Amino acid sequence: MSADDYQKLPTFMQEISSQCQDHKKKFELYCSFHACPCCVQCVTDKHKMCQEMKPLSDILQQVKSSASVQLFEKDLKIVKENIDTAIKYLQTRITTTDTQKTKAIEKIRYMRKSIDDYLNKLEQDLLNDLESKHLKLRFNMATLSQQMEQRASQINQIQSQFSETTRYTTELQRLIALREIEKITSQTTKYIEDLESEDHFIEKNLEVKLSSALQSILQDVNSFGNININTTTSTLKIKAGRKYQAQHLIPKVPGVEQIKPSLLTRLTISKDIKSLDISACLILPDGKSIILDRNKINQLLLFSNDGIFIRKVVTFTKCPYDGCLVMNNTVAVTLGIGNQTVLVDVNRSKIIQSIKLSHDCYGVASDGKTLVISDSNSRCTTVNLSDMSHTIIAGMRGVFCISLFQGNIYGTNDSANKLCCYKVTGELLWTFQHQEIDRPRGLTLDKYGFVYIASAGNNSIVVVSPDGKSCKTILSDADGINHPNAIDINRETGLMILSSCISGEKNEKSYETCFVYKV
Repeated sequence: MSADDYQKLPTFMQEISSQCQDHKKKFELYCSFHACPCCVQCVTDKHKMCQEMKPLSDILQQVKSSASVQLFEKDLKIVKENIDTAIKYLQTRITTTDTQKTKAIEKIRYMRKSIDDYLNKLEQDLLNDLESKHLKLRFNMATLSQQMEQRASQINQIQSQFSETTRYTTELQRLIALREIEKITSQTTKYIEDLESEDHFIEKNLEVKLSSALQSILQDVNSFGNININTTTSTLKIKAGRKYQAQHLIPKVPGVEQIKPSLLTRLTISKDIKSLDISACLILPDGKSIILDRNKINQLLLFSNDGIFIRKVVTFTKCPYDGCLVMNNTVAVTLGIGNQTVLVDVNRSKIIQSIKLSHDCYGVASDGKTLVISDSNSRCTTVNLSDMSHTIIAGMRGVFCISLFQGNIYGTNDSANKLCCYKVTGELLWTFQHQEIDRPRGLTLDKYGFVYIASAGNNSIVVVSPDGKSCKTILSDADGINHPNAIDINRETGLMILSSCISGEKNEKSYETCFVYKV
């Protein structure tokens, strides 16, 4: 092989040596487990436990076979084609995204122009109305003023000639003149009194009253819209490589035994709200926490990332039972026997939607597109959030608290101490019962499909595998868990929040709070 040809080889090939760099001895063996050549000393130093040691010469004979060369050549070709296809796909997506941005700008500006044009029209209509009413009011007063000026001119003339009338006229002329003056003054007085009695002198003021809808824009409209990144199924077609290669590309799903939550914080409950009865607790996308309190006041409370109370969001007129995050900072809350579920905007501290159902509203779950609401018997209702259409699901017996994951409905039955998994049509897929689950209440799922259950009867948090065949207690009373009722996981951030009773300080009674974990 010429030196020029050798220099054309990839750098990693040029650096490959036939000797062990650690022991300076020739490679004689091959470890199949670690996929590397070894010298004799390597076996005693690093490969004592390796069972699949083979003579390197045998492995080299296999490499020399044309079949192996052709196989790896095919692998390289497939990988290259997949990379080229992926690059082309991403470049197409970049172009598509640029087009989407342009269309979004056009849409925003069109909406702005439409709003401006409409407001300009409303403004002009109001100005025209103002001009019309002002002209009418001014014309009436000007006409009346002109009439009175004519009478005033007559009175002024008589008044200016009065002294001459009394000084230079005969008694007869004076008598008749005084009678005429009396007649004119009497008529003028009556004219003024008539004007006053007919409300001609009532003050008529121009006043503009702007529409309350316009005023509410300044208060309620705090954004022009939202920019969302929606995900859809990829159209990229990748050729399948060999199975052993693909295994390295698939993210490994942890087992139940690997789930070990770490405590981050505990919500600080001040004295004025220590009588909480927590029926639901949620983690918002920004890490803040929400507590649903159904003890007398029936309120939704907001806490910071550090567990400090921020403010009361809303107060409900009926007793709330459960809550879930719908999207962004919108929370759904069920109102029990009121057959009603409401949507609350946390940022605006306002109920923005009320959903009336034909049955009680207790458990609630959402995937951002659909809302599922359970009652105390065996019915659930799915609500399409785009058009608010309802579909009743029957057959989900004894399910109280519910959760949604990948199109399936999960629910706990506290009287039977079991977890149930249903299709969205109501068909039962599987049930799970175990001695570690006692009076299960709230439940939630992580991004892998593991089900986390608040087991109130034995003061623990139990995780059930995605197939519903095994479970593990990850938190217990030894971790300070006492009568947990509510639980939630934000699947994007991996934050978990759960309710628990804790002992009060000194002579205070025990009270409820929430713990926040990283899972």
